[in-house]
Amino acid sequence: MKIAILDRDGTLNQIGEEGFIASAEAWKAQPGALEAVAQLNRAGWHVVVATNQPGLGRGLFDVTELNAIHARMHRELAAAGARIDAIFYCPHPPDEECSCRKPGPALFAQIAERFGAEGHQLRVIGSCVAHLQAGAAVGARLFLVCTGASAGLPVDGDLPAGLPPGTRRFPDLAALVDALLGETPPPAPRP
Repeated sequence: MKIAILDRDGTLNQIGEEGFIASAEAWKAQPGALEAVAQLNRAGWHVVVATNQPGLGRGLFDVTELNAIHARMHRELAAAGARIDAIFYCPHPPDEECSCRKPGPALFAQIAERFGAEGHQLRVIGSCVAHLQAGAAVGARLFLVCTGASAGLPVDGDLPAGLPPGTRRFPDLAALVDALLGETPPPAPRP
């Protein structure tokens, strides 16, 4: 099974100075991101979003506004011939110390269960360290895109502090998808 778990803010969409967006009007795709998701879809990949949304818990926006943000994202993806199969989110602020907030692995475990996948079958793609740490906790293959929170990071050399070992870096989602679709699938695990 081919499953790509993307972070939303900074990976699919541009972020504001606060590091997130709080309205549908603020949602603006990263250059090339919609087309990259369409490429994954055409190649038979399930594309899922896993996102921390502490603005809900802090009262900065409500579920109605979050749904409006996601509705706009879905419309723009559809216009590019792309789709997201599911969105999983944590509504809690950091001080609640829940298990679903990344870098906790609960969202990724839920995704694996829903799609009947093992951790090693997941490809976790994002621009923030917490997203990749959550992926590492379930044994996923990890990909950092140097956009959003990681804008300006070099795509080669030593991994910056906090990134799990084995994380591969790419300038953006489009470059990553080009590389990912050129890979041969890993061998199936032995029984």
